[in-house]
Amino acid sequence: VWYGGIEIVNGNLTLPQLISFATALGIMTDPGNTLSKGYSILQQGMASVKRIFEVTDIQPTIKDEKDAADLEEINGKVEFQDVSFAYENEEILRGINLSVNPGEIVALVGRTGAGKSTLMSLLLRFYDPGSGRILVDNHNLRKIKVESLRKHIAVVPQEITLFRGTIKENIAYGKPGAKDFEVIAAAKLANAHDFIMSLPEKYNSQVGERGTSLSGGERQRVAIARAILRNPKILILDEATSSLDAETESLIREALDRLMRDRTTFIIAHRLYTVEKADRIIVIDNGKIVEAGSHKELLEKNGLYKRLYEIQFQNK
Repeated sequence: VWYGGIEIVNGNLTLPQLISFATALGIMTDPGNTLSKGYSILQQGMASVKRIFEVTDIQPTIKDEKDAADLEEINGKVEFQDVSFAYENEEILRGINLSVNPGEIVALVGRTGAGKSTLMSLLLRFYDPGSGRILVDNHNLRKIKVESLRKHIAVVPQEITLFRGTIKENIAYGKPGAKDFEVIAAAKLANAHDFIMSLPEKYNSQVGERGTSLSGGERQRVAIARAILRNPKILILDEATSSLDAETESLIREALDRLMRDRTTFIIAHRLYTVEKADRIIVIDNGKIVEAGSHKELLEKNGLYKRLYEIQFQNK
């Protein structure tokens, strides 16, 4: 405009011409900004797509064998027969023999790195054992389609991962196509319904990236509701009650008790007082089962379990 004023003074430009130019410039500004922003978004999107393709290009380490079959309805019996496993030449599990009956609650305890989580990774077939066999209802896992196996197993991890979307979508992820009344029923059993109804959008409330808009206890209850809706015969819990206040932990323990009912359950325990009521406690040390029994039986043995329990009790 300043330059246009000079040109008018110099007789090189008329006022109507300057007004027309300024109007055209204004019209062009918004599309230019939009185009610039669009290019930035496109670049971000391409970076995201690249990361997605990097993940999808990874070949799974476990593939179905040619004669693998679908696993139909099961009772939930799980057997580890002389199972050993090594990772990068380091032996993690050695000669594990364990038979778990349908509906039994079994706690896996031991020092950090003892092999508890690895044993459950083998059950989920993230890896196959180097030797030995794992059976579900007398079916060798190697002869079962991986996707079919995992449909019968639900995992409630210590670190809960929620997906960007609504609470309803995150719960329904456990059962694609679930009806609203099924989602609500699962949330009630998980002691999640009340806090969900207190939110402005209720079940349509956004959870944010990785569930950051919810507290740790709320995320855990959503994950429990998801597992309840999935209705598996086999359940894996990775001590889902850490870093919680007493009231929230009580709500979650109550929800977990409902979830474990009539299911074969493995609890990867870190705090031993949380597994005192387990049907059986398996103590793993250096990749081997060194003790097994009820809480009372193991305390009477004066072994590793009792030492770990006393250490935690003193610290508590």
